[in-house]
Amino acid sequence: MKPTRLFSALCFGMLMAAQTHAFDRNALVLMTDFGTSDGAVSAMRGVAFGVDPALQVSDLTHNIPDYDIWLGAYRLYQTANYWPKGSVFVNVVDPGVGTQRRSVVLKTREGRYFVGPDNGLFTLIAERDGVAELREIDEKVNRLPGSAESYTFHGRDVYAYVGARLASGAITYEQVGPVLPNESVVKIAYQKAVRSGDVIRGIVPVLDVKYGNVWTNIPKPLFEQLKIGAGDRVQVRFLHKGRQVASVVAPFEHTFGGVAKGKPLVYLNSLLDVAVAISWGNFAQQYKIGSGVDWEVEIARARSR
Repeated sequence: MKPTRLFSALCFGMLMAAQTHAFDRNALVLMTDFGTSDGAVSAMRGVAFGVDPALQVSDLTHNIPDYDIWLGAYRLYQTANYWPKGSVFVNVVDPGVGTQRRSVVLKTREGRYFVGPDNGLFTLIAERDGVAELREIDEKVNRLPGSAESYTFHGRDVYAYVGARLASGAITYEQVGPVLPNESVVKIAYQKAVRSGDVIRGIVPVLDVKYGNVWTNIPKPLFEQLKIGAGDRVQVRFLHKGRQVASVVAPFEHTFGGVAKGKPLVYLNSLLDVAVAISWGNFAQQYKIGSGVDWEVEIARARSR
């Protein structure tokens, strides 16, 4: 083989080997309630790159409100299935950091991994995607070297380090630590969407924080049982801790343009769950609606005038 052809072949082989190795890695996705005004998130990213400088590290969000475990759980539910199988999510909403709460890695049936404190963060992921296996992190071997005397930054010292090692292939899932019973994962209690006669009850799990749209946990198949079509009027009641806060009648529409500017509507959001909005307005602000397990919603076909 001529030298030029040999050189080209070697370069091609090296390129293909590099690409193959790159595909052995999985995405690492970070979510915290830290914000980005200090160096906490950067420290976590630094740990990850220290494990493997070629890792693809992305941010889900770092704007979870302080200590809001439920909202962290919902953001995972909202986004995780749009990431490839094998992706590793490092999740730190951890008011119990340093206590006896467990540090775990949950593997779903589709093969995504969720690293973090076992404090309810994985409630919705476990319910929707199923738990293939649950392992407790063995911190004797899976902890950032030199961090043993640090008790309040497990996001950096344990979770980012373990997540990066798992995503890069430096360790296998079996090397994370001992197996735990799948059903032992901690879950937050909440009202699941249920139909009772002509009424569907659920909760307001989250608000569309940018526009003030109010999302519910009522899925499209359950909503369709009410036989409500485009343009039909829907009665929506919002309750906080059992006390009614607002009651609205609005048409069911497919798009915000289905009603005039400033008018309310019921629609299916991007997750195909029922939601309520004001076209060119902020429904949550106008009707003083919050979100979380204490905020309930009831939906029914509006009575004829």
